[in-house]
Amino acid sequence: MLKWFGAALVILSGGLAGLYQARQFAARPRQIRELILALQRLETEISYGFTPLPRALERIGASMKMPLSGLFLEAARGMGPQAGLSVQESMESSLRLYWRQTSMKPAEREVIRQLSIVLGTSDRQDQMKHIALAASQLKHEEAAAREDQARYEKMSKSLGFLISALIVILIF
Repeated sequence: MLKWFGAALVILSGGLAGLYQARQFAARPRQIRELILALQRLETEISYGFTPLPRALERIGASMKMPLSGLFLEAARGMGPQAGLSVQESMESSLRLYWRQTSMKPAEREVIRQLSIVLGTSDRQDQMKHIALAASQLKHEEAAAREDQARYEKMSKSLGFLISALIVILIF
């Protein structure tokens, strides 16, 4: 009886691990799309609203879901009068705190990091060009993420259960 309970537990845990990995494959393209939309909104705030960068990031963060919401809100807090960090320092700090909670990979992080170097240090037109460039780079990453999702999502679900079933068979 105890053996069967253990076997069921192994299969359940392996299956859940596979489902978690499949969920990560599904979440990555969605989060990249949300990040692209946030950058487009930032571009609008800078070009038409003439909104200061901390306020623009705060507005964008307030309209998003976690973990990307936290990323933008923390960056806005870092640029506030209490912290007094530069845009780059604030974004780096925010990325350190919230990036692990996302499903995104280092390539997307690097795009945001590169953008943070330019934001707030040049004129509006230059910032808009860099935001558009970052959005186009993220679109390429989104396409790659969708390919990965199509290729690996079902496989992850199946492999979790199959590997755990193999472990149970080998144990018995």
